[in-house]
Amino acid sequence: MKKTIEEIAKKDGRYDARALKFVFEGLAATIDKFRQQENLEAMPRHITGQELAWGLAETSQKRWGRLAAMVLEHWGVRSTRDFGEIVYLMIESGWMTSQETDTIEDFNHVFDFTEVFEKQYTIDIR
Repeated sequence: MKKTIEEIAKKDGRYDARALKFVFEGLAATIDKFRQQENLEAMPRHITGQELAWGLAETSQKRWGRLAAMVLEHWGVRSTRDFGEIVYLMIESGWMTSQETDTIEDFNHVFDFTEVFEKQYTIDIR
C-alpha cells in the first residue's frame, strides 16, 4: 500500500507535507502548460528537472505572489535542490516516476530564490 504524502513528509522530516503536495500539484500544472504550448492531447514529452523547477517557480508566483519564497521557506524549501529532494522522495514512494537519465543533480542551482521570487518579480496588470 502506497504511503500518504503526510506519512512520507513525517518520516523524512525535512519538509512540510504541504510542500510535497505543492510539488505534486506543480508537476501537473507544468505538464498542462507544456501540453497547451505543444498542442498535445496526450501526455507531453518527459519534463526535465530544470523544467519542473521553473514550472514550480511559476506556480508558486501565481499562488502566492511576492510571498512565494516565504511560503516555500516556511515549508522547508529554500532552493531548487529542495524541489529535487522532494521529487525523489515522491519517486521512492511511488507518487512520481523518473527516467534513467534523470538525477537529483538536475535540480541543483536551477535558479536563485531571492533573484527569481524577489528581485525579478513583476506584477502583471493586464
